Amino acid sequence: MPAMTHERHEESPLLRLEDVRTYYPVRGRGLFGARQAIRAVDGITLDIHRRETLGLVGESGSGKSTLGRTILGLAPLTGGTVRFEEQDLSRISSKAWRGYRRSLQIVFQDPFASLNPRMTVEQIVGEPLRNFGLARGPELRRRVLALIDRVGLRQAHADRYPHEFSGGQRQRIGIARALALEPSLIVCDEPVSALDVSVQAQIVNLLMDLQEERGMSLLFIAHDLAVVEHISQRVAVMYLGKVMEVGPGRAIFGAAAHPYTQALLSAVPAPDPDAPRNRVILSGDIPSASSPPSGCRFRTRCVHAHARCAQEEPTLRQLHPGHWSACHLHDESPAADAAPAPVPIDETRSLS
Repeated sequence: MPAMTHERHEESPLLRLEDVRTYYPVRGRGLFGARQAIRAVDGITLDIHRRETLGLVGESGSGKSTLGRTILGLAPLTGGTVRFEEQDLSRISSKAWRGYRRSLQIVFQDPFASLNPRMTVEQIVGEPLRNFGLARGPELRRRVLALIDRVGLRQAHADRYPHEFSGGQRQRIGIARALALEPSLIVCDEPVSALDVSVQAQIVNLLMDLQEERGMSLLFIAHDLAVVEHISQRVAVMYLGKVMEVGPGRAIFGAAAHPYTQALLSAVPAPDPDAPRNRVILSGDIPSASSPPSGCRFRTRCVHAHARCAQEEPTLRQLHPGHWSACHLHDESPAADAAPAPVPIDETRSLS
């Protein structure tokens, strides 16, 4: 399948995933149970461009966080390739990986569990700089204080411990730590899901400001579509280890083409509860990743499923420039008619 790109990007992507798979072996029930595999990520091909935010959405169990960890080398790469700045990370040594870790950082979901409770803020934020030998003594403290100040904390906080901060402040500490090595890409693994709504807006706006200021790229993993719409230039929708749809934010939120994306969007709360809505109710739970349905993985919950869906797995098809969807419904009509034209969204909307 050709690499999925956005029409406004002409340079090579910062990160390119080609048929990436992450399987976890498990043993079946009983003493002599056959070995199986949990297919957490099962054939993902995606690009992330420089200075871009790619939103990654889907239900719990869809493989979003596993994909983010696979990119960083924190989860096993069973198959496929992860290319960062045109270097295949699956074929380099552990020593060479260390150099790339300066350019690839992560902000974790839980802002408390990801911080060492025995270390002060100065020690936490300065640890990456010490590990890579980039600063010592007064210069280390100066750089740490600058980072703390940049993420909206007071320099007096440097000598405090994580338990002395709120959830939003802890996440700011995590962001400062991720910024310390001036990375090219930060994987944000549901960084605001554990925070209050008002604090979510502050953290998201901080990430947007930092991206604009430093020119870095973000992989923003979340299940809150309102947050993803606010921060992302492009959006990829995952279901059971597969990408169902990917495209510009305007296309995804204005004219979603895949039935699964349409169902997710229909579940977003509306400001006016009395306004007429075309709700798509998904029946049942997401199937097991160790024994996914044949053909289309979404067919067991799709209102449009037919015989072909059980027999043949749909491939991602380009409906409009940069807008791809994996559904047999698009194969039955010309590409120009496969999905409605993107509808403009209100760019003035915000989370606050």
